[in-house]
Amino acid sequence: MSSSITLSAATRQNLLSLQDTAALAATNQNRLSTGKKVNSALDNPVNFFTAQSLSDRSSALSGLLDGISNGIQTIQAANTGASKIADLVKSLQSTIAQAQSDAAANRPTVTGTALATAAQAKAAGTSLRTTVMNMALGGTAAPPSDTAAGALGISGAALSVTLTDGENTFTRALTPTSTVGDLVDAINASGLATAAVDDAGKLTVTGNSDKLKVGIGGGATAAAALTDAQSGNGNDELGLTAGAYTTGLTNDKTSAARTALASQFNDLRTQIDQIAKDSGFNGTNLLGGDALSVIFNEKTGSDQSKLTIAGRKLTADSLGVSKAVNGTAATGEFNIQTDKGLSAMQDTLKTALASLKSLQSGFGSNLSNVQVRQDFSRQVGNILDTGAANLVNADMNEEAANSQALSTRQSLGVSALSLANTAQQGILQLLR
Repeated sequence: MSSSITLSAATRQNLLSLQDTAALAATNQNRLSTGKKVNSALDNPVNFFTAQSLSDRSSALSGLLDGISNGIQTIQAANTGASKIADLVKSLQSTIAQAQSDAAANRPTVTGTALATAAQAKAAGTSLRTTVMNMALGGTAAPPSDTAAGALGISGAALSVTLTDGENTFTRALTPTSTVGDLVDAINASGLATAAVDDAGKLTVTGNSDKLKVGIGGGATAAAALTDAQSGNGNDELGLTAGAYTTGLTNDKTSAARTALASQFNDLRTQIDQIAKDSGFNGTNLLGGDALSVIFNEKTGSDQSKLTIAGRKLTADSLGVSKAVNGTAATGEFNIQTDKGLSAMQDTLKTALASLKSLQSGFGSNLSNVQVRQDFSRQVGNILDTGAANLVNADMNEEAANSQALSTRQSLGVSALSLANTAQQGILQLLR
């Protein structure tokens, strides 16, 4: 304002008031347009830098949320893979159970010659099988007749039958008057084999496992009879051979059903490896042996908060699931044709299933931990953003009210300035 122009005190006062109002209005308009009451360090250095620090930490946590989310997906992918592999293991168990149910066609069996010829054994009015079942084991050898049951003639005051499958042994003492039917009952009660006499008068003995030795003998004492039985000396009288005990019977047959199941088993086994390989996320596979590190805060060193999850290289081999073969098994294989091989694999599958359940439990626990930290980080980020906003954001309701008040104030200032100039306008009228 030029000093050569003379203004009244009232006019100058009103001009200063209008200038102050205009400055306040400018500040008010800036807050309304930006939504902040602190736009730079010049406005309020303490609040500005404090809010900036809070916002920076919130941004850092927000950036970590992406990594936490990826970690959650990685764990879920691995857990899903482990769950599906557990389903495959259950299918493998079912396959083994099917193979075990076909065991009867695959067990060691020996069938003797007829215990007596039809002409000798056939008693009037009885079947050949019934006639043979009634024959005595010991005594003097004699064919059956219409008046006598007949005897096989195994010598000795005491008789004995013994069976073994290589792991278990069964022995029962008999007497010379014990019948072929008693012998059949004894074998059936052993739990190691089953025995029957067919309509042709032939004795058949079938083992309940992959190996079997069966022998009968006689002697002066029970101990001598057992020794004789272990030599198979009485087997000839039964139509069997001494080798049925000395050499033993083995499974020399191949089950077509088990052969087909071997292929099915191996196909399922292959899927275990393939699912494990496909259970990764974003380049990290916990079932492929990779480790996962999920970082929860923005700090470094010992102050950094994180969770490290060790992976496990999951394969059929690592679970102990061997390949099924039809015959002699090499390393990493099992013979599906043998009961022993099937039983061992069934035990292995039970252990594998328990191992997978434990693995899934670990994934579930880690997933829960990471999800808790994810929620925590989100909430802390919101708290930080809210705190920063409270320091620098303007109260829009208050600023809107201020805008209305300043507008009224400015109008009043103009009116007051006009009134202050009225006196000088009156002098102007006198001069005219």
